[in-house]
Amino acid sequence: MFTIALVGRPNVGKSTLFNRLIGRRHALVDDTPGVTRDRREGEGRLADLHFQVVDTAGLEEADPESLAGADLVLMMVDARSGIMPLDEHFARLLRRRGDKVVLLANKSEGAAARAGLFEAFSLGLGEPVAISAEHNEGMADLYEAIRARMPEEPAEEKNENAVLEDGSPPEEGVDIWQDRDRPRVVRMAVVGRPNVGKSTLVNAILGEDRLLTGPEAGITRDAIEVEWRYRDRPLKLVDTAGLRRRARVMEKLEKLSVEDTRRAIQFAHVVVLVLDAQMMLEKQDLTIARMVIEEGRALVIAANKWDAVTDREQALRDLRDRFEISLPQVKGAPY
Repeated sequence: MFTIALVGRPNVGKSTLFNRLIGRRHALVDDTPGVTRDRREGEGRLADLHFQVVDTAGLEEADPESLAGADLVLMMVDARSGIMPLDEHFARLLRRRGDKVVLLANKSEGAAARAGLFEAFSLGLGEPVAISAEHNEGMADLYEAIRARMPEEPAEEKNENAVLEDGSPPEEGVDIWQDRDRPRVVRMAVVGRPNVGKSTLVNAILGEDRLLTGPEAGITRDAIEVEWRYRDRPLKLVDTAGLRRRARVMEKLEKLSVEDTRRAIQFAHVVVLVLDAQMMLEKQDLTIARMVIEEGRALVIAANKWDAVTDREQALRDLRDRFEISLPQVKGAPY
């Protein structure tokens, strides 16, 4: 599928445009710079154009992996604040890609953005496309810029294996939802308290350092979806922000992260609750497990940092007893 990468310095509106293109609020949006810390991917659509869109972190360096795999790069600048040194840094990286780069002057609504729009010409990436991702302005011009760079697709042949969600063949003109030969994608959310190793677990499953990790809590701020295949079965792994007790959640950004994690649980088929094996019997673990059960999701319990446990048999017995006494409905859940 044609892949588009969104790049630019922090807080120019990449996540807002990402949400606009995929048609739902999927990336956290806030005025705080650097909210997006991991690469995020989704299926985008603009009128009749379909493509894969990648939202990058917006840190000091463009993600080489995101740019290498992109057929088109949309570099975004903030027309209201004008061109900054970091914008020039991104432009130097991208100029060698030639026609595979489109410059977007975001936040172009109103007269205050006019000077910044003209200043964007100095980046040497051609004529900037004036848009407002938040107010849905300039999307027609963006459509034309993307369509001009997309290859012509051959006419699709009728799929004899097409079925609707209930298994019946589709009527003429009815959208096709599933293919008999294509298994449904299972969504697996990885949840838990902060700093229990959720992102490290996802990286271990993928076999690569796909997500940011570190000793400090709170590195992951929003739910990140990553495609994965296991025995030819497609899955989507969803790494989430750590859930603290509600009384401790104070900042606006953390509240948004909590809601994002709750939404990930609601839309998951399977939820892996990651515990710290050295502190795995805390009340918050039970609260999260209860949340998963109340949403009707399949629950798997993973005790991470197991190498640090001395008496493993006793720890496992304590774990099972605590859950079966406090949450008898999780009896039989795999550990």
